[in-house]
Amino acid sequence: MEPLQVLILMGSKSDMKVMEKTEAVLDGFGVAYKTLIRSAHRTPEATIEAVMDADAVGCKVFVCAAGMAAHLAGVVCSKTVKPVIGVPIAAGPMQGEDALHSTVMMPPGLPVATVGINAAKNAGLLAVQMLAQTDERLTRLLKDDRAAQAEAILSA
Repeated sequence: MEPLQVLILMGSKSDMKVMEKTEAVLDGFGVAYKTLIRSAHRTPEATIEAVMDADAVGCKVFVCAAGMAAHLAGVVCSKTVKPVIGVPIAAGPMQGEDALHSTVMMPPGLPVATVGINAAKNAGLLAVQMLAQTDERLTRLLKDDRAAQAEAILSA
């Protein structure tokens, strides 16, 4: 197996249904990833350990999904200089609006790229785009994917 390129973290098992879309994108592009359930609040030490371990083996991008008090991406960002993508999950009475604001409103110096609420497919594609900066195979595959999207629209 290829070295770990992307670590997907989610705050709870209930987030998995959404995050399967990220996994499907990464599978489709042949990107090596690992998925773990870690909570910024309930398992902070295990979260930090997972980030440090992934960094140590050369992980290049982190994708973090959380609903309601969505601090997972921020905690991960505080422990790595690699890109972090946040996926706000629709949960609770605000259906992800609170998670969106928690994820996107990071303090200066700790940037987190944030996709839309439940936009796990876009998180996967953004991770692939980040990896493609140094991987010609992924660049070609992304160009092919964009061409296929355009063709699907034009032929409809």
